[in-house]
Amino acid sequence: MAQDGTPYYVFTDDFYQRLAAEGSDMSVESTGSMRTSNGGGSVSAMSIPDSSVGSNPSLHTVLMHPDLRTRNATRGTLSHSVVLPSSVITHNGFGQGFAEDLLTAHLMDERYPTEGLEEFEDWTIDLRRLHMGPPFAQGAFGRLYKGTYNGEDVAVKILERPENDLQRSLLMETQFHKEVTMLAKAKHQNVVRFIGACRKPMVWCIVTEYAKGGSVRSFLSRRSSRSIPLKVAVKQALDVARGMEYLHSLDIIHRDLKSDNLLIATDKSIKIADFGVARIEVQTEGMTPETGTYRWMAPEMIQHKQYNHKVDVYSFGIVLWELITGALPFQNMTAVQAAFAVVNKGVRPTIPVDCPPALVEIMCRCWDTNPDCRPGFSHVVRLLEHAQVEIMTTVRRARFRCGCMTRPLTSD
Repeated sequence: MAQDGTPYYVFTDDFYQRLAAEGSDMSVESTGSMRTSNGGGSVSAMSIPDSSVGSNPSLHTVLMHPDLRTRNATRGTLSHSVVLPSSVITHNGFGQGFAEDLLTAHLMDERYPTEGLEEFEDWTIDLRRLHMGPPFAQGAFGRLYKGTYNGEDVAVKILERPENDLQRSLLMETQFHKEVTMLAKAKHQNVVRFIGACRKPMVWCIVTEYAKGGSVRSFLSRRSSRSIPLKVAVKQALDVARGMEYLHSLDIIHRDLKSDNLLIATDKSIKIADFGVARIEVQTEGMTPETGTYRWMAPEMIQHKQYNHKVDVYSFGIVLWELITGALPFQNMTAVQAAFAVVNKGVRPTIPVDCPPALVEIMCRCWDTNPDCRPGFSHVVRLLEHAQVEIMTTVRRARFRCGCMTRPLTSD
């Protein structure tokens, strides 16, 4: 118990184990953001970042199916790993034989039948029209690839079906079904467009539109040395709020709303991605938890309490702060420290002192500890529209840079 009498919530061993597994939940998703095999800062699911850094040679994925383990890729053996050996890594981070990596090989192998989902047969992709390109994100149970389908640039998620873990296989099958169901239902300009899916005996495949602009997180990171036009931040926030308003109208809870899962389309609009549950799990070996889902997660989810759609509203409040400041939430804390501070001390990111009051109100209401006090997204959209008018007429050239981030984070 704190000195002021406020009880501390006890974090179980399971909590810390999950933080260790998800702490960097690096979104390529980091997954916080997924890491590309060639390094690249955080990239977002269904996108490729513009910049890249050194690779992490410790990343590897164990392939469980014997048929997958025995196949070889051009210029290198891929037994026990979908990551090419370092000896065949090329200038772009992947071996020249990337098209023959094991997951792609099995997906495109005509010896295995292609299956769709019973309720969504019309969404079953025709693999003859799918051309696989390079992988750009690596997870523990799959990869994300760039490709083309009917001549259109697409993102292809391939997940490996666990062979020796029936319980996990059934769970992933259920998750795959849920993700396809949600993607097929969602048709909105601010939600990533679903193109199709299919199943093979050893892999599942989901195809969506490809966002050339990368993730919002990558966009903000690239602008780290420059201030962010406030009108751009508010426009992007409105895109996210409108997309989330639509998803909530379909009774879809995102559960992982963060800047890594927000993609920038060719027309500069924002697309919400990865709102299914069959996400690629990202290995974080050798990575530091600089980004992670816990930075955007509502207190009730951190504590494993019952929750509802208001968890997305909380996450949106953090995203809005990101857009205004350009900074990473709780950047001077680890994921564990951020989770503890949010739950036990009511800490929220520091708001710039010159931030328009209308935006301050929206952030504070969205990330309120009490879910019942958070507005719905229909209300958030109206508040942002009013704020946008005010900003365009009074502070249309306003920019913010986080001088505030040199100060400690404080509670709201």
